[in-house]
Amino acid sequence: MFPDWAEQLRAREQQGLRRFRQVVESPQASHITINGHDYLAFSSNDYLGLANHPDLIKSVEEGARHYGVGAGASHLIHGHSAAHHILEESLAQFAGFPKALLFSTGYMANIGVVTALVGREDAIFADKLNHASLNDAALLSRAKFIRFPHLDLTALEQRLADSNARRKLVISDAVFSMEGDIAPVKQLTALCEKYHALLLLDDAHGFGVLGRQGRGSLFVADSDVVHSPSVVYMATLGKAAGVFGAFVAAQADVIETLIQSARSYIYTTATPPLLSHALLTSLKLIEQEEWRREALLQNIAQLKNDLLSSCWKLLPSSTPIQPLLIGESHEAVRVSQALHERGILVPAIRPPTVPQGKARLRISLSAAHQPNDILRLTQALNELAPHS
Repeated sequence: MFPDWAEQLRAREQQGLRRFRQVVESPQASHITINGHDYLAFSSNDYLGLANHPDLIKSVEEGARHYGVGAGASHLIHGHSAAHHILEESLAQFAGFPKALLFSTGYMANIGVVTALVGREDAIFADKLNHASLNDAALLSRAKFIRFPHLDLTALEQRLADSNARRKLVISDAVFSMEGDIAPVKQLTALCEKYHALLLLDDAHGFGVLGRQGRGSLFVADSDVVHSPSVVYMATLGKAAGVFGAFVAAQADVIETLIQSARSYIYTTATPPLLSHALLTSLKLIEQEEWRREALLQNIAQLKNDLLSSCWKLLPSSTPIQPLLIGESHEAVRVSQALHERGILVPAIRPPTVPQGKARLRISLSAAHQPNDILRLTQALNELAPHS
């Protein structure tokens, strides 16, 4: 007998855990259209406001005229376009590594890296709040999967010291997607060098936003570890970069190993070359338009200030991800739905994505948001907050 999928779905809905898709009818921006209605959106990863930039649209058109649309084959057959190759070289230079390799998505990049670099005789050490793609990659690798408490470097060091694995790989988000906090990259790298481990950093939410000229979490403050042979760096290109895809940057022998062994790279059609052509323009905008990161910082500061007196507290975060802790799932859903009725989109994040009792609104800020947009959100939140 087949499982009762309908009953499982009903139970999920009763628990406030069922998710629904919304059909967007406009380009991604701070204001979008869904089902004919206009909304102020705080639910996008378009942190720099590039997803609908006219220069990127122009570059897509140029790329389509020059390269066509589909790549037509995997990279190792004849799908590796000059556009892909030029972008890989540009990304390696931008991120400060010898080589870079394009993947279709960040999920596929993490799966490919982890399963290519470690196996049955090896060990993976993972922060407990890592993204699901890193956890899935660890399970698929068949390596011993060892987790440590969030950002607890003392616990990580103890686990590294106790391990006799053939190879050791530490995997961590650089910016944690549900918390908005930043991993201590310099200390993580030092531990990996001490215990002869590799460090895979997933900088999906830091690339383009953090560090000098938006070069990512490796360039924050004194995190001068970009040239460490221990570091394997992954970043996505569909968030702050405004387009699509992901890349991995590392030492040349690591990248060559991925080309030869990463199944999620080998066994899939290459992404449309026109996207790589557009991403060259995106890189220039990220590097040159510092005002976007400055506007983002101003928006973060305004949000924090406007919610100082709220009964709901923002979790500590200096990134565009600003989680507002609500508590119970049904209450987070109530507030999210009430905002929706006011024309404001902020998603409610519930278990199992976050722990029980820690449901939250995940406010995602963009350089495209204006001060009046932030004010509209915070006034609505203050009106919806319970008052004693």
